[in-house]
Amino acid sequence: MKFKTTNPATGSVLAEYELMTKEAVMKDVERAHHAFLAWKKLSIPQRAQLFQQLARILRDHKETYATLMTQEMGKPIRQARAEIEKSAWTCEVYAEKTALWLKEEDVQADGKKNIVVFEPLGVIVSIMPWNFPFWQALRFAIPTMMAGNVTILKHSNLVPGCALAIESAFREAGFPEYVFTTILADHETVQTMIASDMIAGVSLTGSTEAGARIAELAGKHLKKVVLELGGSDPFIVLDDANVSEAANVAVQARVQNCGQSCISAKRFIVTKSVAQAFTREMTETMKKLIVGNPLQDETDVGPLSNEHAVTEMQTVVEDARKKGAIVTVGGGRVDRQGFFFQPTIITATTPQMQVVKEEIFGPIAPIIVVKDESEAIATANATPYGLGASIWTADEKKALKLARELEVGCVFINTMVKSDPRMPFGGIKKSGLGRELSKYGLREFVNVKAITLHEMKP
Repeated sequence: MKFKTTNPATGSVLAEYELMTKEAVMKDVERAHHAFLAWKKLSIPQRAQLFQQLARILRDHKETYATLMTQEMGKPIRQARAEIEKSAWTCEVYAEKTALWLKEEDVQADGKKNIVVFEPLGVIVSIMPWNFPFWQALRFAIPTMMAGNVTILKHSNLVPGCALAIESAFREAGFPEYVFTTILADHETVQTMIASDMIAGVSLTGSTEAGARIAELAGKHLKKVVLELGGSDPFIVLDDANVSEAANVAVQARVQNCGQSCISAKRFIVTKSVAQAFTREMTETMKKLIVGNPLQDETDVGPLSNEHAVTEMQTVVEDARKKGAIVTVGGGRVDRQGFFFQPTIITATTPQMQVVKEEIFGPIAPIIVVKDESEAIATANATPYGLGASIWTADEKKALKLARELEVGCVFINTMVKSDPRMPFGGIKKSGLGRELSKYGLREFVNVKAITLHEMKP
């Protein structure tokens, strides 16, 4: 079976690919399993050296990889370059930190010696989306492989070129064959793969619905699973915030990658005393954005991923208008070739509107006015999601207190939500389970083994 990829900035066909047969995929699973038996025996410094080399390969080919990413899914080229750079940096962080983060631990218990060691599980499957084609695949692969596992990547069919380029980068960096493998496969084949005894775990980044299906399948076969799913991240602006700075960052937090990110700010919760000023500043900043050819350096906002995404954004705006909302900027399709939608701000919102109650994967920002910080936190938590949140206030003590009240996996104070390889990343509620990045992500796909030694009696 064949499928085609489309450039979302032009609507033109880029390339045609053929899905692998189930037999071919399972042969790769077997090869990956054999590769694991040798890979797990390498020392952490040996694996670290390879990841240092991978960082160099990524930077050497940054322009090629960034262009490919932009052509396949529409990310503005400046953001695509930054994605490659972040992936390379994460290689370096884990090359430096893994030995410390996986160091065996001495424990006081009833034995003469009690230790906890961290050992790899085996072949881990990653199922990844199109919106950050290099970063999300490598965000998973780097810690998982540094821990001694091997990985098989099933990427989105929107970005097969990126998926194959990542595999090629591993080969060029000198990694052994089949410690990182890309497959092009259908859902049925993926199900067969996960059921195999040669697969030890699964990591998925994607929608809540997809996560539920994968969790059910993994649970059926008793496989470890990590899920990074949807989000409806609140961006909270309190009375004492620097309104101008908050509004400028708010625009970036909403329209980065054309709003197609799980951790995009999606609900702008602003106290009444600063709502008018914040809305004015955010609207003016939004109007200045350059929407256009994502391959041009000056472009701020590129296209959505496909035609269906544009239709969804039109539906969201229409729903809001019918229920009394006001569109202060944008609100429709851009009149040009490709899948472009105007960066949009919606005010006079109510909880019944799609733009408020659902995860919106596009450049639409609803502003929600609340009376005080107590109502702001209650509104922020009134969602089935719990990925990230941003709070803006000059009072650090208050900010840290409110951060503990938010039902999310990560809180950012006076900045936008973002991932950092040194900090854990992931959500709660319908935003997923498990963690990526930091030492916590490194330890997701390991056997936490307890060893107790008692002295033998004479």
